[in-house]
Amino acid sequence: MPASARFAFRETGAANSVGHGFAVTKGTSLKRTDACGAVPGGRRYRPGMDDRAVVAAQLGREPRAFRRVVVRCPFGRPAVTEQVPYTPDGEPFPTTYWLTCRHLVAAVSRLEAAGGVERWSGAVTSDESWRSDLERASEEQRAIRHELADGEGSDGGEALELGIGGSRNPAAVKCLHAHVAFALARPGYKLGEAILAEVPERWPTRCCSDLSLASRG
Repeated sequence: MPASARFAFRETGAANSVGHGFAVTKGTSLKRTDACGAVPGGRRYRPGMDDRAVVAAQLGREPRAFRRVVVRCPFGRPAVTEQVPYTPDGEPFPTTYWLTCRHLVAAVSRLEAAGGVERWSGAVTSDESWRSDLERASEEQRAIRHELADGEGSDGGEALELGIGGSRNPAAVKCLHAHVAFALARPGYKLGEAILAEVPERWPTRCCSDLSLASRG
């Protein structure tokens, strides 16, 4: 790993995980619960129950452009979902693989708060191997989007050409959550795997669907 990409994990500043359900700020911690939590309607999670309902509970809203769960955590919960390129009303949806595990979302938000997007963008700019890996994965992303598209949306198909995280620049690192999700969904994406390696604990010690943010006081 290049020096510019090395990172000592820490909490800092304010993070804004747009669309991923958390805004992590300095002085916050993750409060874990013993229970595996409930899904909308008061039903508790059971293996095999409706994935969409579980994802809605994780996100705190109904998922848009949801297609299926592609990665699960050790507790059997959805961790990464696959999205179609267009919502049912034809609007573009930029992200193909979406991180839903609340533990990972919060952890990656901390990386972003500590300047992770800028740091990894610099690594891609300065290191040919990272740049080549990102370009290859971006091309794979576009092929996946074309495969998943069911006709064109309202943008004339422009959304099908977007790279990881909705980036129009194949060499740009736009959203660390999207790169981690892509690495989990498509093993072999070394850049995303390196970003994920900066998370001290990939999975929580307990099911985290009731995960909340609480001040340390």
